[in-house]
Amino acid sequence: MKLLELVDPLRKILDDASEAILKIYQDPSLFEVDHKEDKSPLTAADMASNEIICEGLKILEPSIPIVSEENRAIPYHERQMYEYFWCVDPLDGTKEFIQRNGEFTINVALVKQQRAVLGLILVPVSGECFIGIDGGGARMYFNGKYDEIHCRQFDEQAEGLGLVCSRSHLNEQTQNYIGRFRDPVLHPRGSALKFTVLATGQADVYPRLGPTMEWDTAAAQIILEEAGGSLVQWDSREPLVYNKESLLNPNFLAFGQGELSL
Repeated sequence: MKLLELVDPLRKILDDASEAILKIYQDPSLFEVDHKEDKSPLTAADMASNEIICEGLKILEPSIPIVSEENRAIPYHERQMYEYFWCVDPLDGTKEFIQRNGEFTINVALVKQQRAVLGLILVPVSGECFIGIDGGGARMYFNGKYDEIHCRQFDEQAEGLGLVCSRSHLNEQTQNYIGRFRDPVLHPRGSALKFTVLATGQADVYPRLGPTMEWDTAAAQIILEEAGGSLVQWDSREPLVYNKESLLNPNFLAFGQGELSL
């Protein structure tokens, strides 16, 4: 499969989904919030984006199954047979969408045998699209052109390291970890924007000590890795893997070009 050839058609699909999201975002009469069984919010924008993305992916690569946050759960005995699958979050950062702060994204990854090999994160409000291709580097598409992106190098003992934290989920355990660093500079962000801050060299470390799902991280992981960074499980320090029996991620650390012993 030629991953590079998928990038432009995937961007078009995400652009179409972004247009649908922004139509709802900008029109208060369309702004309704429901809740799923787990109490997490659900908007018409989540569903509109999901429909556009899933239909587009079925046309682009009909043989590749789709695992999306907003689709019916697929039993593991069926999923475990997949060689490839699309991992989709049609609107990452629904809370940020509802709060109208612009910090939400669309995340789509192609996963091969438990590892993301292609990932796109599109930011509807800015129009930026971050892309990672296995063995092909990381780049950002904006205003009609591609630019390479890279994590910056860091020393964990240095003062003023950039620590990325969640806009909506900053718990005590995370605050305690951040306190291990010397006068860190916090970069609060919503959604997968936390990973793009690392991949573009604006910050250094993102600790996540709380629940996330595979569709929250799959696209981000390949983008970050191709930009020179890492996304590893908290306990083992091994890379996150995908298509597990449970789609819930373990706690993790994401970071740029450096070593972490903390």
